[in-house]
Amino acid sequence: MHETTPLYNPPPLHFSHISKTNKNSHKMAQTLLSFICVSFTILVVSTVVESRSRARMYVDSQCKSTRYPDTCVQTLLPYVSKRGLPSPKLQAQISLATCLSKARFMKTYMNMLAKNLNKTSNSGDYQAMEECLQQINDGVKQITQSFKELQQMGKDGDENFMWHESNVQTWVSAALTDATTCVEGSLGNGISDSEKATIQARILKVKQLASNSLALFTHFTTRYRASHGINVP
Repeated sequence: MHETTPLYNPPPLHFSHISKTNKNSHKMAQTLLSFICVSFTILVVSTVVESRSRARMYVDSQCKSTRYPDTCVQTLLPYVSKRGLPSPKLQAQISLATCLSKARFMKTYMNMLAKNLNKTSNSGDYQAMEECLQQINDGVKQITQSFKELQQMGKDGDENFMWHESNVQTWVSAALTDATTCVEGSLGNGISDSEKATIQARILKVKQLASNSLALFTHFTTRYRASHGINVP
């Protein structure tokens, strides 16, 4: 009889060791990925914060010359974050456009009140409202003219620059006077105290924006004349 050779039995594989190794590698990869994500987030946030800080510093420096710097910053800052750093001319345009928008809204609101007064109140109250409304109407026209004039400045030759400058200064100053006269005048007794407070607050905002627009416009024209060698007669 032949002896039967015993079959070779290989040692068992330790899958638990392989599984543990894979798990450790997976955890290390997850940790590394989390670290990269956190680092990238910190970099993006710090860049955004730094950019916003520079934008705020720029706007603060531009608004120092205005009488109402807080209003000026609120007006310009949104445009800085969206469009970069606006030029002095664009700053004046933004301020004037904002002033015009507020003045038109004020005109609509006061027209509504005037119509109600005409139906329910005496002629004296209606007349007081009409006088203030007429001043606001004049202001809207003057600011509209100023904005159009400002858009033309520098486009039709330096010889016309001073003429445009004079027109804008005259019209914005007149709008500022109209707003001041209206906010300081009597609105009669036909409207409620809350309506009077709303009118005065909105007219005050128009007044502040007109004042700031004039200051920013002066800043623009001063720099433009200096860079183009335009002498004030």
